[in-house]
Amino acid sequence: MKLRNLLTYTCMAFMSCAIVVGCAKEPAGESKAPEHADAHEHPTEGPHHGTLIELGSEEYHAELVHDDANGTVTVYLLDAEAKVPVAISATEIMINLSHDGEAEQFSLSATPDATDPAGQASKFVSSDAELAADLDEGHAEAQLVVMINDVQFHGAVAHDHDHEL
Repeated sequence: MKLRNLLTYTCMAFMSCAIVVGCAKEPAGESKAPEHADAHEHPTEGPHHGTLIELGSEEYHAELVHDDANGTVTVYLLDAEAKVPVAISATEIMINLSHDGEAEQFSLSATPDATDPAGQASKFVSSDAELAADLDEGHAEAQLVVMINDVQFHGAVAHDHDHEL
C-alpha cells in the first residue's frame, strides 16, 4: 500500500510541475521573433540610388531611376539582393500605367552596359516625356512587366520624387 501511495504522490507531483511550468508566462520584455520572420534584410535602395521594385517573391529586383537632366527613365534589372546586374535577352521591357481611367503602355529599350554579355542587357531606357510626367504625377498606378528566363514578372512601381538632377 505504501508503494502505491508513493507512486500516486510522485505522479501528482510531476503533473503539478508540468502544469506550472507549461503555463508559465514569458517574462515581460522578452519575446521570440515569429518563426516565419524573414532572416534577411530587405534592400531599400538600388546601386544607382533609385527606387527598388520587387519582382516575384524577391527573386529579382528592378531599380527605377528618373533623370530629369537627361529626360530619361531608366530601369536596371538586379538580383535578389538588388546588388548584381541581371542581363536578359529581351530588346525591351514594359511599364503599364493607369491614370484617370485610361491605360497606357510604355516600352523601355535595351541599352546594354559594358559588362552585359553580348546580345543581352540589364539596363532599359525610355526618353518618353509622357512616361516621366505620368510617374511624377503620383496619381498613376504603374507596373513593370519583364520576362526573365522565360518567366513573366510584374512589379508595382512606387515612384519616389528623388530624381537625379
